[in-house]
Amino acid sequence: MIAVTRLDGSGLVVNTDLIERVERTPDTLVVMSGGERLYVREAPEEIIRRVIAYKRAIYASPVVVPIGRLAVDAEVEP
Repeated sequence: MIAVTRLDGSGLVVNTDLIERVERTPDTLVVMSGGERLYVREAPEEIIRRVIAYKRAIYASPVVVPIGRLAVDAEVEP
């Protein structure tokens, strides 16, 4: 998720997986996959930079699952 700034100055955190497109209009328009349209202060290039940085941070972190704690090993209660 990345932080952006609405035109009124309020902050907002956006799920990067739900961004459909970013358009340069007089203001930057972020269109979400559900159709929501967000106008933000950041330039499209800055939005892209933040998304890339976020994704790199996510994929660079190793996922460690302790032995014996896998879902397939866990008992499921009815």
